[in-house]
Amino acid sequence: MNVIVWLKSPIVIIVATQLLFSVGDLMARANMRKHGFTVAAFLKLWFFVYIASRQVATVGQLYILASAPIGRTMALFGAASIVLANLLGVLLLGDILSLRSYAGVALAVLAFTVMSVAK
Repeated sequence: MNVIVWLKSPIVIIVATQLLFSVGDLMARANMRKHGFTVAAFLKLWFFVYIASRQVATVGQLYILASAPIGRTMALFGAASIVLANLLGVLLLGDILSLRSYAGVALAVLAFTVMSVAK
């Protein structure tokens, strides 16, 4: 499969977009805790990287919204967001949820997946 075709795949763009949003949120969380909600915090390099990454993610999201039905794409964005948030939470923050919570996550992802493939 051609790499360019693969990179233009809606699933790849959705996951990359949600990954940018999620990583940006983690960066903001860490820096806002460190610097506080002050004007000085918003004048630091991390904030400009945060804004730039969100702009790139927004362009990816708009590309997907322009090329596919909104209900289906938003369901995929929701599923990707839930999976990535939980994965990054475990890997980077050590946030371990209960088995019941992970069952809820799985059901939510299943619901979004069913919505995204339904006709």
